[in-house]
Amino acid sequence: MSTETFIHKNFKPEALAMIGTIVDILDSYEQQGYDLSLRQLYYQLVSKNLVVNDERSYKNIGNLVSDARLAGHIDWDMIKDRGRETIRNPHWGDPADFLESVAEQYRFDLWHNQPCYVEVMVEKQALEGVLEPVCRRHDVPFTANKGYSSSSALYETSKRYINAFEEGKELHVIYLGDHDPSGIDMSRDVEERLDLFVKTSTNREDEIGPNEDPAVIMHRVALNMDQIKKLRPPENPAKLTDSRADGYIERFGRKSWELDAIEPAQLARLVTDAIYGVMDYDKMQVQIDKMDTGRADILKFAKEYRKKKK
Repeated sequence: MSTETFIHKNFKPEALAMIGTIVDILDSYEQQGYDLSLRQLYYQLVSKNLVVNDERSYKNIGNLVSDARLAGHIDWDMIKDRGRETIRNPHWGDPADFLESVAEQYRFDLWHNQPCYVEVMVEKQALEGVLEPVCRRHDVPFTANKGYSSSSALYETSKRYINAFEEGKELHVIYLGDHDPSGIDMSRDVEERLDLFVKTSTNREDEIGPNEDPAVIMHRVALNMDQIKKLRPPENPAKLTDSRADGYIERFGRKSWELDAIEPAQLARLVTDAIYGVMDYDKMQVQIDKMDTGRADILKFAKEYRKKKK
């Protein structure tokens, strides 16, 4: 636990009850291996009908969480502020400590012998805490686009896809975004621009066109209308100021839904299932076995080093 008391505050009984519920939610997700953003926490409260879904309610929960953390009621480590991480160098006491700490980071390319190449992209950085562990576990590159992806970022991504194409691999993107005017359009934008970069760089310009087979296969695994009907996440009004609002409203009506509102475990499962859908598990296991052997060798080196120092 990382609770610390910086202020003393007398909370009203209803506020204390809400803090207790928040702590229970955070504890539950910590046990599953997830940390939440404030937005994700808020949507968990909305889904339990404990708060209304509007900006004032979100602001009130934010203020309550801030006060509760300062007063020592909520663990500081259990709510993450994505995009405001401090980067610093790691340190070790001796080479043996270093070897033991990095043994888990020794990795084979688990997709080296796979027929496909896949990356996962999400519209929101706030969901890194849920999706990055899944991708790290399965050795899949992960990108939080923070809205529309820049041309520079997609160009760099295309280079990895081009390398995979030249190795004869089938190319896949697993994508997650909001169900709103821009969120729907973002997956189209990624698919079209990445496909353009790959086709042009692999001398497939003649295939560029709306009716041609894509070089890159897009899997928009969330948020889709069938999931909305099944999971019934809290709804928001579609942003009428969005330039894409008219086309969205014509297709889906005036409601929109945020990816943050989906339970983290469900999002992780969607990505895991999509990865397994393009993976040859037997070939993956061969690479995992090689990697485990390498990690054991590193730990053996560390143990022998300690013996020599004695």
